[in-house]
Amino acid sequence: MKYRWRKSSYSEAQNGCVEIGSSPTVVGVRDSKLGDASPVLSFSPKAFRAFLATR
Repeated sequence: MKYRWRKSSYSEAQNGCVEIGSSPTVVGVRDSKLGDASPVLSFSPKAFRAFLATR
């Protein structure tokens, strides 16, 4: 799956953050420290929105 990865502008200089990748049908989450070597958690857009809406 090809993602367009983005990282928060609040991320530390050491890359201690998660990245969010999007495609038309899937949202991926990975560890920014590992980059392309990181495992990716994949969610449907609906499931990811529900995850973000929880507290």
